[in-house]
Amino acid sequence: MFSPAARKPHLAGVTSQKGRNQQDSPSTPIEDARHSLIAPSVPGRPLTGTPAPWSSRLSVLARFQSVKEANRTDTSKQIEPVYVGEFPQVVRNAQAHVLQKGFDNSCLAGGIDKGTSLSWMICGTQLFIWSYLSDAAVPKNCIVLKIPSTVADMNFNVMDKPGRSWLVCVVNWDISSRKLFEQCNSAGIILYNRQTGALAYWSDIYSESSHSPMVSLATQPLEESDRSMGLERFNSIIATAIPGNSQECLALACQATGGLWLFKFSLSGIHQEMISLNILNSNFNSSPVNARSLVWDPQHAFSGESGLRFFVLTDHEIQYWNIVLAPSINVQKIWSHEIVGNDSQLGIKKDLAGQKQIWLLDMQLDDRGKEFTILVATSCKDRVSSSNYIQYSLLLMQYSLGFSIKNSSFTNERILEKKALQVVIPKARVEDEAYLFSTRIRVGGKPSGSVVILAGDGTATVTSYWRGSTRLFQFDLPYDGGKVLDASVFPSGEDNDEGAWIVLTEKAGVWAIPEKAILLGAVDPPERSLSRKGSSNERVVDEEKRSQGTRGNTVAKKHSYERWGPSDRQQAALVAKTAQDEEAEALLGRLFHEFLSSGEVEDILDNLREKGAFLKEDETNVFTRISKSIIDTLAKHWTTTRGAEFVASSVVSSLLLDKQQKHQKYLHFLTLTKCHQELSSKQRSSTLIIMEHGEKLFSMIQLRELQNILSQSRKHLYDSPSHVEASGSLWTLIQLVGEKARRNTVLLMDRDNMEVFYTKISDIEELFYCLSQHVEYIVGRDQPFSIQVQRACEVSNACTTLIHAAMHYRDEHKNWYPSLEGLTPWNCQHVVRSGLWKIAYSIMQLLKEVEAIDMPVVSEMWSQLERLTDVLLESYISAITAKIELGEEHQSLIVEYCSRRDELLACLYELAKRLTQLKCLETHIGVDDLDRKEAIFREVTEPLLLIAKRHEAYQTLWQLCYDLSDTRLLRSLMHESVGPKGGFSYFVFKQLMTSQQFSKLLRLGEEFQDELTIFLKEHKDLLWLHEIFLNQFSAASETLHAVALSPDDSLHPTAEESPTETKRFLSLVDRRRLLNLSKIAAAAGKDMYFEMKARRIEADLQILKLQEEIISYLSDGVDVNDIDRPLLPGELIEICLKEGSKELCLKAFDVFAWTSSSFRNSNKSLLEKCWRAAVDQENWTLILASTVGCSDEVTMESLRETVLYKASQRCYGPESLIYGGSFDEVLPLQKVDSESPNFGDSSLSVEDILKQHKDFPDAGKLMLNAVLLAVIEDNVIVEEDIVMESR
Repeated sequence: MFSPAARKPHLAGVTSQKGRNQQDSPSTPIEDARHSLIAPSVPGRPLTGTPAPWSSRLSVLARFQSVKEANRTDTSKQIEPVYVGEFPQVVRNAQAHVLQKGFDNSCLAGGIDKGTSLSWMICGTQLFIWSYLSDAAVPKNCIVLKIPSTVADMNFNVMDKPGRSWLVCVVNWDISSRKLFEQCNSAGIILYNRQTGALAYWSDIYSESSHSPMVSLATQPLEESDRSMGLERFNSIIATAIPGNSQECLALACQATGGLWLFKFSLSGIHQEMISLNILNSNFNSSPVNARSLVWDPQHAFSGESGLRFFVLTDHEIQYWNIVLAPSINVQKIWSHEIVGNDSQLGIKKDLAGQKQIWLLDMQLDDRGKEFTILVATSCKDRVSSSNYIQYSLLLMQYSLGFSIKNSSFTNERILEKKALQVVIPKARVEDEAYLFSTRIRVGGKPSGSVVILAGDGTATVTSYWRGSTRLFQFDLPYDGGKVLDASVFPSGEDNDEGAWIVLTEKAGVWAIPEKAILLGAVDPPERSLSRKGSSNERVVDEEKRSQGTRGNTVAKKHSYERWGPSDRQQAALVAKTAQDEEAEALLGRLFHEFLSSGEVEDILDNLREKGAFLKEDETNVFTRISKSIIDTLAKHWTTTRGAEFVASSVVSSLLLDKQQKHQKYLHFLTLTKCHQELSSKQRSSTLIIMEHGEKLFSMIQLRELQNILSQSRKHLYDSPSHVEASGSLWTLIQLVGEKARRNTVLLMDRDNMEVFYTKISDIEELFYCLSQHVEYIVGRDQPFSIQVQRACEVSNACTTLIHAAMHYRDEHKNWYPSLEGLTPWNCQHVVRSGLWKIAYSIMQLLKEVEAIDMPVVSEMWSQLERLTDVLLESYISAITAKIELGEEHQSLIVEYCSRRDELLACLYELAKRLTQLKCLETHIGVDDLDRKEAIFREVTEPLLLIAKRHEAYQTLWQLCYDLSDTRLLRSLMHESVGPKGGFSYFVFKQLMTSQQFSKLLRLGEEFQDELTIFLKEHKDLLWLHEIFLNQFSAASETLHAVALSPDDSLHPTAEESPTETKRFLSLVDRRRLLNLSKIAAAAGKDMYFEMKARRIEADLQILKLQEEIISYLSDGVDVNDIDRPLLPGELIEICLKEGSKELCLKAFDVFAWTSSSFRNSNKSLLEKCWRAAVDQENWTLILASTVGCSDEVTMESLRETVLYKASQRCYGPESLIYGGSFDEVLPLQKVDSESPNFGDSSLSVEDILKQHKDFPDAGKLMLNAVLLAVIEDNVIVEEDIVMESR
């Protein structure tokens, strides 16, 4: 074991070089030079994969710790990439918008500028720029620049090669004032489109006035044929600010053929000039020379006297140039250094083994401008197998000792000397030049001397030299994480120090790779030596051997995740063996082989326990590793020399059967040694993986038999077995899977794709991954419809064959399996579900495209889609169950399951109708023969009915019953399906309610009484009918009472009204009718509370009648909203007081009389307000004057006309009808013990209120007489036990 270098606990402490020099090196995006799968280098072999096949594709979001975990001080946990930040929301929205338009790439290009810490991304016709140093988890300050149409020119379909079309330079205007981690606030942007040759310039992106760019169009437009040949204008562009000039900068652009252009950007415009027609004049091998890239000299980027100095990397040398700007432009080459040449002192040909061709791909300088790092690719040929391969190396060069650029005498001497030549990848597959030239490198991050290699297929690999050997760490995203767009270095917190690597991804945000992650997570290159000396690293071999002998690896924590690729799940984090693991695995392998020969199992369990064989879990468990090695064993006698003829033979099947037999013996070995019992009780996941290996092997055998059957059926169409194999979509899919696996495993590099496919049994999920990624290519969307159907059905049959075989194996060996609680089988993983859905969706799309299809085709498509639906939905159920058992979030998965279930079954149902029609035509069934048609339809839809019942697809069940008019089937399904909210019965009720078939709904209540009662609780206007049917009259009375007084002013249409009519409004007359029905229902029920209910219903009837009367008194100018809505008593009283008329004032007291005693108590202040309004209705001074000298009869007659008298008579009179108590309980007429009123007292009387009136001192006697006159006789109060008369 080794001790890793110490590292600061937080990412902010990861240091980088201080600032940068005057120049602003461009963050040129990596080029996506991968071509379509339709143009492989070898027949049937697609150009996919990665040139770095040394490590498995690990899941990003599953293996990377969160930011919170990264902030902990425990440095032992900082061995994984760290999530830095999400994309701004506007970027996410733009990506979604682009994808909705049907493009496969949501991002055209992206990059990171090291000097400003700005990230940029192009989506559609917009350029997004933001700082990844933002404190917020989702950056909010994102600048959106609209790319002019003359620059974008989407007519050229740049989505095909997005990364190759754009070059972006960021020019920092305030570099001198910036502090560490301070976000840039002034910068210019130069954007160049290679396809159109147009260039746009934003002088200051932080200024709103500069959001309209200056544009420079191509002076000589490229012909369309030139574009198709990939003849872009500039392959490299660099820019730098002009010191002392506000927002002015210079840029250099170089063509591959050597043309050099100078651009000057200012507020006044863009000036461009070709300063050299060809700076690459050379006699090297008498062949044309191409320029690869431009790099500023960090020491002499811009000087007023010396001009601009820069380096040019060509395909065989490094050149150093100087451009003097004043008084006139003068271009001068200062020196050049040959790299690819025959000179033994200068070149590198002698250092590379078996080379046939050498490419210089990219060059970078360190910030001091002292060390050159060059990525070299070499085409080689293996002497043993005669196979071709590509070797990737890093050439490190530095200035010769004593060299000075000021000394011109050195221009013809050796300028640079070789520091080291590190072989990064000894063997990789042969690539075309377009892919090779899309590879870029970045330098300057931790660990010191490390280099990031950005491949054209979207992977990022960090190379570092540690303890005598080159180590490789691959930052690779899963398929739904997008590509790596660019890499840079995190700003440093210390002077002259390096920072952590920063990676910008296409879909997964921004990530940082800490130093410890690289040191502990890196692996050795796949092959340490080749056939000649010097093919490995030029370091001390003894030191390398010693370091390899003492070096161990760290096994990372277990990660449980579900959404990523199969190789991600099989190798969690850094799957590296410790010495104890190696010893335990070796012991287990030896004991198993002894068991195969002797059958003895004595003391095996104890020996394995002592060696720690049961300590690790999942894929790291030694039992799991042995199982995997059995099923993934590579047959040594397989070779590619005999091609498809050999693979098509029975040898493949026999080798698979041999593996199956050995794996079965391995299971018996585990059982006899009681290891199986130990694993099943303590490490269920490991046991499941071992059993799944058997599943996958059995499934692969069945798939091979299927392929043989398909080959036999096509033999009469072709002359050779190779054509037979290569004619189907299954063969295409196998080629894709084999190619992907072959790229990721060095030992399989020289093997045939089909051989690799049938070897990597444990990675069978890759079949579904490749299917989800390349379904259109596999189906052949450019082929005729019949061919597409045939290919889609063939792949569908292969997928369902795999799943069914696995399920058959699981049923046959169910006693061997552990409890699956909380475990997700391989066939339920996201990658498998995604592949199944893709091919199912493809079949559904084919069905939508063509209406008229022959009977055999429809029948085959029905069969395949039905089987796909079955296995896909079962996978969803198992995945959801596992998430629920683990307590994980599962709602989103349920939503996805329900959506896809409904879509699949709806398509199957429509297909069943078409199939029924075709069968009727085929059997010549007449139009009027409905019984035979129905029989055929029932027969066709029987599998669909079973799937719908099993997965609670209520819409499909309802549609079947509805179209068949089969109420017996409907009622049967309603009894069988009991789910959440009543199951299928609830769904049927809802459908009938939506279609306003209320009579059918209520008739179902005869059989489903409780279910309908529960459902109708949300529809009380129908509930009372069901309750009357159930003879629950008291409950019906309460329901009617509630509906009549409900604020909801709508009612379902009655039987007499049109069934298509929606809910109609309830008028006050309707509400009174419902209250009368409620009274009748209460009388029918006649329970112990009947009389009390009847009095309350009567009171509510009176209040509704009062509401009608009050509204009729209102003047035309008064606005009353919701006139048919039952107003609350308080609202009615307020309306009366607001209107202020004598009639409405008295109505307020009527409302109080028909409310409850509790309402009067809680609204005492409102009652007092009504009395004050009553006494204010008359001019008491005038009444007093008119009654002076009159008899008592005349005076009493005048008082009887007052509102005060009438209100007293209504509330306290002998004939007053009051519900629930008396007014004396709330507001008595007089206080018996009160001598003087206390106006602050809450217990006032009517007399006290009168005394507050302004006229009381003069007319108080009249007021009191009016009140007392109304109550001369004893009050007749309505008690709660008296039956009120109906009005």
